[in-house]
Amino acid sequence: MAVPTFQDFPLAPRDRAWDGAAAEKRLRAFTGAENGPNQAYRDAFLWYDASRKDEFTAYKLLIADVVDDRIEAVPRGFFAAAAVMDGSRGGVDLPEADIPRVKGQLSRYYQKLGEEPPWDR
Repeated sequence: MAVPTFQDFPLAPRDRAWDGAAAEKRLRAFTGAENGPNQAYRDAFLWYDASRKDEFTAYKLLIADVVDDRIEAVPRGFFAAAAVMDGSRGGVDLPEADIPRVKGQLSRYYQKLGEEPPWDR
């Protein structure tokens, strides 16, 4: 199991709509990962199953999209990921040891917005 290194992507506008399925398709095309995940694709997620890193279904918690020809963290994307980490929609099935690292990365994006993640409120 693995949490990619924090990427510190630039932030998309706060009000940018979030469509995870569409973002994932754009990400595959932009990173050249149409036939299988690669490092650039991997970096847009907060967690993946390292034992299955060559399978798209191994990736969870997408927070980025392709905006103006670059990968950006989308606030509504990481808001959704944070809500799931906080138990929304039944939560997410991650190894207990990875949860603090995932929340830490989400917290850093919230800080960039000048806001607090839900678990700190």
